Amino acid sequence: MSEAPLPVRRAEFARRTRETDIRAALCLDGAGVTDVHTGIGLLDHLLTLTMFWAEMDLTLTCKGDLEVDAHHSAEDTGLAVGTALRDALGDRSGIARVGQGRVPMDEALADVVVDLSGRPWLEWRGDELLPPVIAGEEKDLWREFYKALASAARCNLHVSFLYGKNGHHLLESAAKGLGLALGQAARRRGTLIRSTKGGLDA
Repeated sequence: MSEAPLPVRRAEFARRTRETDIRAALCLDGAGVTDVHTGIGLLDHLLTLTMFWAEMDLTLTCKGDLEVDAHHSAEDTGLAVGTALRDALGDRSGIARVGQGRVPMDEALADVVVDLSGRPWLEWRGDELLPPVIAGEEKDLWREFYKALASAARCNLHVSFLYGKNGHHLLESAAKGLGLALGQAARRRGTLIRSTKGGLDA
């Protein structure tokens, strides 16, 4: 007698404020298919890479106050993706929980480690390698995106830029590494909650 197929893990997020109007739908058990429109071209590109390498499907639109700058849109996009990830994971039973990814992009290499522990933290190292401005925005924009994602997903996320000269290449290496790490960490390996405490932090 064959086992029943596991349910597909999905979640949606929608929020409208004076700064952004954002909607997202995430499927953890997908094929890396994306339809992402944030108004920030580089962010669309990086999210597409992350989801491709994670083998997760993401549909996301964000209409933000880009006449101010890209900060609110990037931060709220991180919040949306992180919240959808958290909700899709449910009680996190059976997941591998931890993953790591390193994908070079020409001369650049970043190392990304994630623990879907329920404990939010972002460790962001080596960003002195990033140029002050990337695609018309200050480099701090990317730290704020990952910070919002880690906080909303309630995960431990460590991003280390190891070496490289081109800002686009460094960010692309990190985005692909995050995808690999998330794909590993979210993979189901039974029903065990992977914690010696008997449960993950809510």
